[in-house]
Amino acid sequence: MTQQTQEPGPTSPAGNPPTAATTSTATGTRTGTATGAPPFPPLAEPRPLGERRVWPRTFHDRLTAPLPGLKALARFAREGAVRPDAQGLAGISRLPYAPAPLPRADTGTLAVTWAGHASWVVRIGGLTVLTDPVWSRRILGTPARVTPVGVPWDRLPRIDAVVISHNHYDHLDAPTLRRLPRDTPVFAPAGLGRWFRRREFTCVTELDWWEGAELGGVRFDFVPAHHWSKRTLTDTCHSLWGGWVLTAPGGPRLYFAGDTGYGHWFSRIGRRYPGIDLALMPIGAYDPRWWLSDVHCDPEEAVQATLDLGARRMAPMHWATFILSAEPVLEPLTRVRAAWEKAGLAQEDLWDLPVGASRTLD
Repeated sequence: MTQQTQEPGPTSPAGNPPTAATTSTATGTRTGTATGAPPFPPLAEPRPLGERRVWPRTFHDRLTAPLPGLKALARFAREGAVRPDAQGLAGISRLPYAPAPLPRADTGTLAVTWAGHASWVVRIGGLTVLTDPVWSRRILGTPARVTPVGVPWDRLPRIDAVVISHNHYDHLDAPTLRRLPRDTPVFAPAGLGRWFRRREFTCVTELDWWEGAELGGVRFDFVPAHHWSKRTLTDTCHSLWGGWVLTAPGGPRLYFAGDTGYGHWFSRIGRRYPGIDLALMPIGAYDPRWWLSDVHCDPEEAVQATLDLGARRMAPMHWATFILSAEPVLEPLTRVRAAWEKAGLAQEDLWDLPVGASRTLD
């Protein structure tokens, strides 16, 4: 298998994308970005759903920064902090939590509901999609969640698909996934399909970066991220990691970042998938920066990444749920609002939702 560390497809002589107002894809005609650029390179043909594929044993060559070595581990043991101090924890009672019924959504509507952390209920193209669903109160190696799940499991509609960004425990939660019917379509990174098949899921579609598949007319594209994967002592980078672009036929387009640091991939994703209506961006788990900057955006970087993507709106996530690092629990929200304002962006385009809340784009 060819490892796609770069975008596949042709390039122009100058290395720049050609210009045009629109492009026709398998999911309909999409309007280009403000510069009129179409997807570049053209999108790959959709892969078959549930396809069995052979993958390399490791994806270490996809890392955009080296994993911490012994010197970094020693420094972290000496001076690193994994939890906020008492003053930083004092904001837990003020974390935004406002559960409400899911909004109505038809085939032309994009609606998102934040269940907490990186878990969203996405309604797009008539489908209901869960992203990185974690409904458990506790995950391995962390304290219990500091806000309840925003959407009770028994209030969910029928789930048409699940997308997984990578295999870390706060994004791939076995107890939650066991609640799903085993014929639920799952879209997963390359190398992660066997984990689902061992649990008797029958429709698992593994994708490499820049590949896509279609379900019910909605296209699911797997895109790069600045991160890594590990679930046991012996499987570091044995499966891929990334984000997802969901595109409805002739309708809205959503980007789900999963978990990522800041870097060059955002502008490339934006060029490949122009006209992103909403970016679900991580803004938490970033302190200390010397330890986490390669794999987790801070709030200012999340805003810049949204600009790089050319996305029209941003919804923050990956904060206010699990305490994974040392920043004060309310700081991500304060900083992302300030960064959004400093960038001169419209306040109504920052969907800074409380856990359990929804927004709809018709």
